[in-house]
Amino acid sequence: MKIGKLSTLTGVSIRSLRYYEKQGLITPERLTNGYRDYSPLTVHTVKTIKLYLNLGLSTEQIAGFLTCVLQNKEAFCLEVMPIYRQKLAEIERQIVELNQIRANLLDRMAFVQLEANLNTE
Repeated sequence: MKIGKLSTLTGVSIRSLRYYEKQGLITPERLTNGYRDYSPLTVHTVKTIKLYLNLGLSTEQIAGFLTCVLQNKEAFCLEVMPIYRQKLAEIERQIVELNQIRANLLDRMAFVQLEANLNTE
């Protein structure tokens, strides 16, 4: 199948598909005219890539375990566990940071409101 059809079937832009190819995540055959020819199995691969990208993983991280996940099932690919732990730790750090920013904003809002109330009395 040509890249346009793969794009339509997966909802992934042609530009992204070319990027996945450059990253080694998908590999099309090349026709004699130079066009890319993707296997029907590539649709599943691209959807799997989308799933992991939506989890916040990078293409480099996905490349480290994609073959295992596609050949087996995620439960049998222990390679994903360190990446999951790393991503979870990153998210937890971001949550702490966001909570600090939230607390600072609430403090600033309370201060501004207090000042506004004092100036109107």
